[in-house]
Amino acid sequence: MLEHQMKILSELSFDKALFRNELMKAFKWLSNTELQTLCTWLKNNFSNLYNDLMNESSLKLAFKNM
Repeated sequence: MLEHQMKILSELSFDKALFRNELMKAFKWLSNTELQTLCTWLKNNFSNLYNDLMNESSLKLAFKNM
């Protein structure tokens, strides 16, 4: 499931709203271990593109709760 979410997020990276929606789904579906891996991957691959999204309060809470 983790690899699937990474693939989807990569494919949707052109659209911030779609990327955010898929990211929120990932937080619901993935285990804590998978989420930690996903967050590292997100920071390495998308922090320059969607830094504001990763700092958004709902996502910040999700990142902190891991």
